[in-house]
Amino acid sequence: MSDNNDNKQNESKGDDSKKITMDELKQHDSNDDLWLLIDGKVYNVSKFMDEHPGGDEVLMSEAGKDASEAFEDVGHSEDARALLGPMLVGEIEGAKQKIKTTSGAVTNENNTNFNSHPLFMFIPLVILVSYLAYKQLS
Repeated sequence: MSDNNDNKQNESKGDDSKKITMDELKQHDSNDDLWLLIDGKVYNVSKFMDEHPGGDEVLMSEAGKDASEAFEDVGHSEDARALLGPMLVGEIEGAKQKIKTTSGAVTNENNTNFNSHPLFMFIPLVILVSYLAYKQLS
């Protein structure tokens, strides 16, 4: 029985980062207790909710799922990325890390998302402008 405990201690010593399951991530989805998954790492952003420039609803909309794409699409500054460090809880189990290239682009060998084209960010804007024009003419 002590061999089993010794193995667990050795495993934890060899890995500095706590492993978080998706089920555990999904349990932290409230304003008072919100964890986000960004690039394979889990962050507790609960204390940052009131300070987030985009508002807490933006953060809440990404609760319980991978928020990496949403985080990258906004184009956060290096200062914003630096704020994540102290909020780190651990890494998601089975995550493949994204690797930054020298050009600053983020790559992932399994990245097959076709909706990340820059034109797709203008679609909601076109819809909003169309709606407002319709309301103005009515």
